[in-house]
Amino acid sequence: MEQSALELGCAAEDFLREENVVVPLGLGPGSRSYYEQPIGCTLVSYGNNIVAGTEEGCRRAVEEYLSRYEFYHCFETPNLHWLDSRLKSVGQRVCFMAEYYLPDLEKLRPLGCGYELRLLERPAFAGLYRPEWGNALCEKRAALDVLCLGAYDGEKLVGLAGCSADCEGMWQIGVDVLPSYRRRGIAAALTSGLAAETLRRGRVPFYCSAWSNLRSVRNALKCGFVPAWVEMSAKPEGFVEEMNACPR
Repeated sequence: MEQSALELGCAAEDFLREENVVVPLGLGPGSRSYYEQPIGCTLVSYGNNIVAGTEEGCRRAVEEYLSRYEFYHCFETPNLHWLDSRLKSVGQRVCFMAEYYLPDLEKLRPLGCGYELRLLERPAFAGLYRPEWGNALCEKRAALDVLCLGAYDGEKLVGLAGCSADCEGMWQIGVDVLPSYRRRGIAAALTSGLAAETLRRGRVPFYCSAWSNLRSVRNALKCGFVPAWVEMSAKPEGFVEEMNACPR
């Protein structure tokens, strides 16, 4: 909550209120590295309410939106269509949505998978910025990648989890497994092992997934991660159109 407060320009206690809170959006020092202006608005919920950081042009639409619907319905259709149509009138569109997970320290434990696991420090993973490891490592933000855990079948790398130091106190975990090696427990072994190592290094591991990516969600739960918060943000209409023009 303290980290989210830095990114919205609010107080951490605002996420514990019963009523919704709307503040001027202000990305403070220490915000996660991938948050880049311009952002029309960002809505965050830890399960009690919604705290929204907004630009002035989006504020009226966001305030009306939060007053119309229960906070837990504000992250789903058909209600999101209402917000999107209002934001379009000021040049913004609903863009990113995700669910975030934090470790339950009573459940998190390193899991096995039957393959050798190797911890990789810089520069050992410098040559692994390839498409098959695109969730574990991000070439655009390579300077933030700090630690990896690889699964090996002999000398063949078959799975990789990576930590990105997206902010000072929290490292995000991403994981990839080669298609022919999936459903063997490799993703869970890598995710849980890297999460435990992250904690040993004094950082909080966190995990992000689209709500509809059930394979990723099941992996998080299996490793001892639990849903912690959700986010939705709006970006300029041109940015959204550019993203849609380049499908992954």
